[in-house]
Amino acid sequence: MKVVVASTEEQENHIEELVGQLYSEIFPKFFPDHKIMDFQHQNVLKPQETDQFYNGNLKDAFQIISSLQAVIVMLDLIDECKHEEEYKAMFERNTQTLNEYGYFFPFSFSQFVNAESQEGEFSQFVKPANSWLI
Repeated sequence: MKVVVASTEEQENHIEELVGQLYSEIFPKFFPDHKIMDFQHQNVLKPQETDQFYNGNLKDAFQIISSLQAVIVMLDLIDECKHEEEYKAMFERNTQTLNEYGYFFPFSFSQFVNAESQEGEFSQFVKPANSWLI
């Protein structure tokens, strides 16, 4: 018999927050809005019931959280990347983990390295600095 510990609600929420962070902070740096909308239609980072290998246990939740965090940090610091091959290997390992758990992430490291910067562009996906209407 094997004892499996279920993931906590906080971990589930944290996974959703990290996916939201990718959509609101990372993707807008690299892709225009129409591409990000395509990602949503393709269900990027939105696991489907049919192909989900994540069973809601503690170990799997930690794997997904750590992979999402690693991808976010690598993409956030991609301009300062001095060891591109190491970053690429780490990126591929973490995206493979996400895909294994049903979190569809169809990107390669080179797509982000070669992406035309969207910095300074307005995006509907970026969180507003405040919620006041002026």
